Amino acid sequence: MTTKEPLDNAIGAHATVEATVTDDMTARALGSGDVTVLATPTILALAERAAVQALAKTGRVPEGATTVGTSVKLVHLEPSPIGATVRATASLDRVAGRRYHFIFNVWDAAGEIAGGAHVRVLVEKGKFEKAAIARLSALRANADPEA
Repeated sequence: MTTKEPLDNAIGAHATVEATVTDDMTARALGSGDVTVLATPTILALAERAAVQALAKTGRVPEGATTVGTSVKLVHLEPSPIGATVRATASLDRVAGRRYHFIFNVWDAAGEIAGGAHVRVLVEKGKFEKAAIARLSALRANADPEA
Protein backbone atom coordinates (compact mmCIF):
# COMPACT_ATOMS: atom_id res chain seq x y z
CA MET A 1 0.00 0.00 0.00
CA THR A 2 1.46 3.31 -1.03
CA THR A 3 0.00 6.71 -0.43
CA LYS A 4 -0.96 8.93 -3.34
CA GLU A 5 1.47 11.53 -2.07
CA PRO A 6 3.36 11.55 1.23
CA LEU A 7 1.20 12.70 4.12
CA ASP A 8 4.28 14.29 5.69
CA ASN A 9 3.36 17.28 3.52
CA ALA A 10 -0.06 17.40 5.18
CA ILE A 11 1.18 18.46 8.63
CA GLY A 12 -1.27 21.05 9.86
CA ALA A 13 -4.26 19.53 8.04
CA HIS A 14 -7.25 20.03 10.30
CA ALA A 15 -11.01 19.65 10.53
CA THR A 16 -13.71 20.72 12.94
CA VAL A 17 -16.90 18.83 13.72
CA GLU A 18 -19.86 20.23 15.60
CA ALA A 19 -22.62 18.59 17.62
CA THR A 20 -25.37 19.62 19.97
CA VAL A 21 -25.29 17.64 23.20
CA THR A 22 -28.29 15.32 23.45
CA ASP A 23 -29.35 12.94 26.19
CA ASP A 24 -27.85 9.94 24.37
CA MET A 25 -24.42 11.64 24.41
CA THR A 26 -24.34 11.96 28.21
CA ALA A 27 -22.35 10.04 30.78
CA ARG A 28 -25.56 8.64 32.25
CA ALA A 29 -26.76 7.32 28.87
CA LEU A 30 -23.38 5.77 28.00
CA GLY A 31 -22.79 4.29 31.44
CA SER A 32 -19.56 6.21 31.99
CA GLY A 33 -21.02 8.12 34.93
CA ASP A 34 -24.33 9.14 36.45
CA VAL A 35 -24.57 12.78 35.35
CA THR A 36 -26.40 14.24 32.38
CA VAL A 37 -23.48 16.10 30.81
CA LEU A 38 -21.41 15.37 27.72
CA ALA A 39 -19.64 12.05 28.28
CA THR A 40 -15.91 11.58 27.90
CA PRO A 41 -16.46 8.72 25.39
CA THR A 42 -18.52 11.12 23.26
CA ILE A 43 -15.70 13.66 23.35
CA LEU A 44 -13.34 10.96 22.08
CA ALA A 45 -15.75 10.07 19.27
CA LEU A 46 -15.93 13.73 18.21
CA ALA A 47 -12.12 14.04 18.26
CA GLU A 48 -11.76 10.88 16.16
CA ARG A 49 -14.39 12.10 13.69
CA ALA A 50 -12.48 15.38 13.30
CA ALA A 51 -9.20 13.50 12.74
CA VAL A 52 -10.80 11.27 10.09
CA GLN A 53 -12.21 14.31 8.32
CA ALA A 54 -8.84 16.10 8.47
CA LEU A 55 -7.19 13.16 6.69
CA ALA A 56 -10.02 12.90 4.17
CA LYS A 57 -9.61 16.58 3.28
CA THR A 58 -5.99 15.93 2.25
CA GLY A 59 -7.16 13.57 -0.52
CA ARG A 60 -4.01 11.53 0.09
CA VAL A 61 -5.36 8.37 1.73
CA PRO A 62 -4.93 5.63 -0.89
CA GLU A 63 -7.85 3.80 -2.49
CA GLY A 64 -8.72 0.73 -0.41
CA ALA A 65 -7.06 2.13 2.72
CA THR A 66 -8.42 3.70 5.86
CA THR A 67 -7.13 4.73 9.26
CA VAL A 68 -7.96 3.24 12.63
CA GLY A 69 -7.51 4.80 16.03
CA THR A 70 -4.77 3.22 18.12
CA SER A 71 -4.23 5.52 21.08
CA VAL A 72 -5.57 8.58 22.81
CA LYS A 73 -4.57 10.87 25.64
CA LEU A 74 -7.58 12.93 26.69
CA VAL A 75 -8.15 15.48 29.42
CA HIS A 76 -11.80 16.30 30.14
CA LEU A 77 -11.72 19.73 31.79
CA GLU A 78 -15.29 21.05 32.07
CA PRO A 79 -18.88 19.74 31.94
CA SER A 80 -21.03 20.59 28.95
CA PRO A 81 -24.82 20.31 29.45
CA ILE A 82 -27.55 18.93 27.22
CA GLY A 83 -28.37 21.53 24.56
CA ALA A 84 -24.84 22.98 24.37
CA THR A 85 -23.15 23.11 20.98
CA VAL A 86 -19.67 21.61 21.07
CA ARG A 87 -16.91 21.77 18.46
CA ALA A 88 -13.97 19.40 18.17
CA THR A 89 -10.94 20.36 16.08
CA ALA A 90 -8.19 17.89 15.23
CA SER A 91 -4.91 18.96 13.60
CA LEU A 92 -2.32 16.64 12.09
CA ASP A 93 0.80 17.28 14.16
CA ARG A 94 3.23 14.58 13.04
CA VAL A 95 3.55 11.66 10.62
CA ALA A 96 5.69 8.66 11.53
CA GLY A 97 5.46 6.00 8.84
CA ARG A 98 1.84 4.81 8.83
CA ARG A 99 1.08 6.59 12.12
CA TYR A 100 -0.68 9.96 12.09
CA HIS A 101 -0.45 11.98 15.30
CA PHE A 102 -3.18 14.54 15.99
CA ILE A 103 -3.68 17.22 18.60
CA PHE A 104 -7.33 17.98 19.40
CA ASN A 105 -9.35 20.50 21.37
CA VAL A 106 -13.05 20.53 22.19
CA TRP A 107 -14.96 23.72 23.01
CA ASP A 108 -18.43 24.92 23.87
CA ALA A 109 -19.61 28.54 24.01
CA ALA A 110 -18.14 28.98 27.50
CA GLY A 111 -14.63 27.79 26.56
CA GLU A 112 -12.43 24.73 26.24
CA ILE A 113 -13.94 21.54 27.67
CA ALA A 114 -11.34 18.96 26.62
CA GLY A 115 -8.12 18.39 24.75
CA GLY A 116 -5.55 15.78 24.00
CA ALA A 117 -3.63 13.72 21.47
CA HIS A 118 -4.82 10.95 19.18
CA VAL A 119 -2.93 8.52 16.94
CA ARG A 120 -4.37 6.83 13.85
CA VAL A 121 -2.69 4.14 11.73
CA LEU A 122 -3.10 3.63 7.99
CA VAL A 123 -4.32 0.11 7.15
CA GLU A 124 -5.55 -1.78 4.12
CA LYS A 125 -9.29 -1.85 4.75
CA GLY A 126 -10.02 -5.30 3.28
CA LYS A 127 -7.07 -6.95 5.01
CA PHE A 128 -8.00 -5.33 8.33
CA GLU A 129 -11.63 -6.48 8.12
CA LYS A 130 -10.54 -10.02 7.15
CA ALA A 131 -8.30 -10.10 10.22
CA ALA A 132 -11.28 -9.14 12.39
CA ILE A 133 -13.39 -11.95 10.89
CA ALA A 134 -10.54 -14.43 11.42
CA ARG A 135 -10.30 -13.29 15.03
CA LEU A 136 -14.03 -13.89 15.53
CA SER A 137 -13.62 -17.42 14.15
CA ALA A 138 -10.75 -18.03 16.56
CA LEU A 139 -12.78 -16.68 19.46
CA ARG A 140 -15.68 -18.98 18.59
CA ALA A 141 -13.34 -21.96 18.27
CA ASN A 142 -11.89 -21.23 21.71
CA ALA A 143 -15.26 -20.50 23.36
CA ASP A 144 -15.94 -22.44 26.54
CA PRO A 145 -18.93 -24.72 25.82
CA GLU A 146 -19.68 -24.76 29.55
CA ALA A 147 -20.03 -20.95 29.72
